[in-house]
Amino acid sequence: MKLGFIKPNYPNEKRVALLPKDIMNFENEIIVERGFGHYLDISDEEYIDRGCQVLSRREIFERCEAIFSLKLIQKTDYEFLRKGQMIIGWTHPTGSGYDFMNSQAIPKELIIVDLDNIYPAIYHKKRKVDIEWIPKNFVSGNSFNAGYAATMHALMSYGLIPDSNTKIAILSPGNVSQGAFYAISKFGAKVRLFYRKTMEEFKNSIGEFDVIINGIEVDEPNTHIINKKELEKVKKNCLIIDAAADAGNAIEGTKYTTIDYPIYQEDGVYYYVVNNAPSIFYRNASQLISESFSKHIYKPNVYKFIDLAKKITD
Repeated sequence: MKLGFIKPNYPNEKRVALLPKDIMNFENEIIVERGFGHYLDISDEEYIDRGCQVLSRREIFERCEAIFSLKLIQKTDYEFLRKGQMIIGWTHPTGSGYDFMNSQAIPKELIIVDLDNIYPAIYHKKRKVDIEWIPKNFVSGNSFNAGYAATMHALMSYGLIPDSNTKIAILSPGNVSQGAFYAISKFGAKVRLFYRKTMEEFKNSIGEFDVIINGIEVDEPNTHIINKKELEKVKKNCLIIDAAADAGNAIEGTKYTTIDYPIYQEDGVYYYVVNNAPSIFYRNASQLISESFSKHIYKPNVYKFIDLAKKITD
């Protein structure tokens, strides 16, 4: 199958999701957009040497049955989308990609392969099916980087170097929170880790913390980790870092921010909700993504995603 790679045009997205060194014995015909490796100084010729075609963005949409877009397809590409086309990447159908799903994916019957690190799934015609052959945590390194990058970027943007007097809460023991802990532990701050079983303890002491870092992504609507009533108890000028980037869900009422404008203030509390924070360290992230995705996504024939989509709609 023809698998086309387009350059992400999501704001400040610099990760290169496929490196020439990882292209080996792929079962798909790989086509990349001109300048695909620009941010890592990879020339088009290096992709051609590995057997790839190099075409324009429009040509890729026209000729490829499957399109890989690392981040959410943007409105400037909507006109290129063809009925029944497959979109592979981080679409986040129930989160940041919700509007895209309703305005484009469902009406155009697109096959959305959402590469969630824990629950990769296919969305097609309002139905969903898990992709069982992709192992959980298949790209855990990127999640770790997300926690690390979000924490470091948020602190710098907020203008804070934590010290022994800074009280910090980290929610969840997962990959994102591990990255956040790795970053924050370098400063000698007072850090407490809270899990789902100890969340009530956190909420009872929520007003004590100078920084709160969330690493939990909510699966069900209206099951906020921190709701608006609880936010009223947060200390003035507290910095809340949603490293899981689950705007409006994990922390009620929050909205996405960008790498250019990473923090906003509301009711005396500062919020950081950047959903492509690993792109800050795009050189490290590109290596991790290319290696893992090549093994689990790009190398096997992606037609089997179509087969799975048919099963849930037939």
